[in-house]
Formats: sequence, structure tokens, C-alpha cells
Amino acid sequence: MPLTLTIRQHAAKIMALMLMFGLVACATATPYQPDLSGQKVSGGYSDMRLAEDRYRVDFAGNIFTSRDRVEGYLLYRAAEITDQNGYDWFMLIDHRTERDRRTYVDRSPRYDPWYGTGYLYWQPHWRYYTGTGWTTWHPHAGYAFWTYDVDVRTVQKFEAHAEIKMGKGAMPEDGQRAFNARQVLADLEPTIERPKN
Repeated sequence: MPLTLTIRQHAAKIMALMLMFGLVACATATPYQPDLSGQKVSGGYSDMRLAEDRYRVDFAGNIFTSRDRVEGYLLYRAAEITDQNGYDWFMLIDHRTERDRRTYVDRSPRYDPWYGTGYLYWQPHWRYYTGTGWTTWHPHAGYAFWTYDVDVRTVQKFEAHAEIKMGKGAMPEDGQRAFNARQVLADLEPTIERPKN
């Protein structure tokens, strides 16, 4: 294998790793924030008052936000609203979490820059060394080649929605669906990640 090819391969691998680390550094899960357009990181909470003691609460995460985090932030926001309105507890009347899952299949871009749409019926054939000997590839022989590589990515986003009823004094008997607002705030506060300036 020629030395220049080896150097190019190593340089390409190093560049790919640097690009990957750069993308990972930019990849941030949705922090606990209002869902407003134009933010650094997409997603967040929104709520709407339905009655004196009822709210609809939503939390939307981006593709880096886990389902657990989305549901935890929704619960935290419900407790925050309850406490801000002077109530002691809240009950989940309706609760659901939706998942938006999409799969993308992209053809390898390595082939198109050199033999683009102007050469639809012409394809090169190659003779290359595999480490054990020379072999030939031709598009009409039925063998796969790097020009047919694809990149398959699946991404998913979660959104949680709830309608809550707030109350004062003793909590209702149904303890599984009713939560003490101050206790939820205290329990979840260490897990809350707020936006970085």
C-alpha cells in the first residue's frame, strides 16, 4: 500500500474523530426551560390554565432528551405551578407521552461528486488489492461496492402532556395519582438542568 494512501487514510480518520467530538460537544439535551422559539437548545415546558384549579402542562424534548427526563421535567413543572398558585398538592387527571421516531437513509456522498447525474448510465470499474490478492469490481457483475454505502440513522423525540387538578390541605385517598408539590420539587431539584448562559 503506498505511503501517501496510508497517510491520507489516517488523516481522514483523525478528521472524522475530531468532527464527531465537535458534534457530541454541541449535542445537548433539552434543559428545564420555557418552550420558546429561537433558543440555543430546542424544547421545554409550556402550560395553559383550564380552570381555577386545573392546568394543562406539556414538556417537549429534543432528540438528545430521554423519555425519563421529559417525564421528570413535566412532573417538576406541574409541582412548580401548584406551588406558585398557593396549592399543596396536584393530581394527574390525564397523562400521556408521545414518541416521534424517524429513520433516515442517506446514500454515501463519496460517489456523486465525481460521477454525478450527468453520467447516469456510465460507471467505472475498479481493480483493487484486498490484502490477499488483486480483485476486480464492475457494476454489472452484481457486486456491492463503496458507491452503494448508505448511512442509516434513527432519531426519536419525546413529548409529555398532562392535565392536573390542584388542591389544598389533605391529599385525596388515591395516593398513586396525587403528589405533594413541595415534596416533588425537593426530590427532583437535584436532577434539574437549567440552560447555560
